[in-house]
Amino acid sequence: MRELLTLSFRVFNDTIPKNTDAHFLYSQTPDNEKSVVEAALYAQERKLTDKWLIMKTAPISGYEGFEVFRKSLQEAGISTDNIQGIPSDKDILHTLIESLAAVGFCKEMGYTSLIVSAAPFQQLRAFMTAVTAAERLYPSLKIYSLAGAPFPWNEQVVHSQGKTVGTRASLIAGEIDRIGIYGEKGDLLKVPAVLDYLNRRDG
Repeated sequence: MRELLTLSFRVFNDTIPKNTDAHFLYSQTPDNEKSVVEAALYAQERKLTDKWLIMKTAPISGYEGFEVFRKSLQEAGISTDNIQGIPSDKDILHTLIESLAAVGFCKEMGYTSLIVSAAPFQQLRAFMTAVTAAERLYPSLKIYSLAGAPFPWNEQVVHSQGKTVGTRASLIAGEIDRIGIYGEKGDLLKVPAVLDYLNRRDG
């Protein structure tokens, strides 16, 4: 528990350098899309990056698809020229599929640093999954955490491939459970390994 709390503090208070290569925004349902759009604007205002990566798919798994998400970013003030689509041939989207696709794209493009953002209740697991993907595909990639903007915690929302419904606060428990379950299955690095990654990244 102490290690998980330590990791949480670091994930939600990460030190992000300016001029990182790109910012990956995890796909969200319409209820939570604005959260990561706000994160993109935060990164733009602070000159943390000038490129944003989103999944280039049709509507799938509760995600409204590339065209809708790109339009949301454009209307918020992110230039279309600075938005890059990551293709996927999967018939479903989930955090690991997205993370592997994003890290693979960074490797292909020669990017060496990446910010990742998800809705706040998902951010801890999303960051851990991104690190897991990096350790598998591109260990030298430096991944930084920027949680999406918070919205009312007691508001009822749809999440998790468009199937899970609950308040944002109630979704936290499921995310913590998944960290344990996926860690035991080997689909997710365990907390000490992610802390080791952070220490190496910042070393």
